[in-house]
Amino acid sequence: MFREVKWYFVVIAYLLAPVLGFCNAYGTGLTDMNMGYNYGKVALFVFAAWAGKDNGVVAGLVTCGLVKQLVLVSADLMHDFKTAHLTLTSPRSMLVGQAAGTLMGCVVAPLTFFLFYEAFDVGNPDGYWKAPYALIYRNMAILGVEGFSALPQHCLQLCAAFFAFAVLANLARDFLPRRLGRFVPLPMAMAVPFLVGASFAIDMCVGSLVVFLWHWLDGKKAALLIPAVASGLICGDGIWIFPSSLLALAKIKPPMCMKFTPGS
Repeated sequence: MFREVKWYFVVIAYLLAPVLGFCNAYGTGLTDMNMGYNYGKVALFVFAAWAGKDNGVVAGLVTCGLVKQLVLVSADLMHDFKTAHLTLTSPRSMLVGQAAGTLMGCVVAPLTFFLFYEAFDVGNPDGYWKAPYALIYRNMAILGVEGFSALPQHCLQLCAAFFAFAVLANLARDFLPRRLGRFVPLPMAMAVPFLVGASFAIDMCVGSLVVFLWHWLDGKKAALLIPAVASGLICGDGIWIFPSSLLALAKIKPPMCMKFTPGS
């Protein structure tokens, strides 16, 4: 169906999937955020640049979807195992259920794709199925085809520097004595605020302070109750979106606001 995608692109994507899946599952455990879409974007840039100008856009988009789905499953499976542990469910039953769902998806997902592909005008900006993310990913694929010259100035140097810092920080945590290594920050956790904004960093900072004080005051009870309390706080933070949307629809403005302007 996609002649631009060479067979070895698919083979390499499947060979990379276990490594990237492990990294994504580990990062999801640290941050409670599934970064599978970001791994897919990295694959998009790499394969689009590799395929060249003639085939790069289609090859990048297809391999992006392939890598993304393979990597997302690993984190979802670990979430299911965590749920099984908290609910005293058999891990074997959870694994069998995951495998059964995957087998069903191998049949249902292609049928659903071809249903939308043939029956609806997907991607039409004036139609019902606008697919806004399709345009975003297509533009990213075009950027990947153009190569490193399309990236902002010093982008690669900054990426290399932060990658080296992440490797050194992880090595320091592993090889330093525990009393010193625990003060070295986790690069995976540090990277999340750069992706989702400063509000997440403030939430996590306050939550970490509460966890530290709770362990100091009552360590046994803290180890048991912290996951439940943290889940409630995270859920509450998300639930606030609904009343804030109602206030915005009613055009009710906050009594105080803050604005930053560039200095002269």
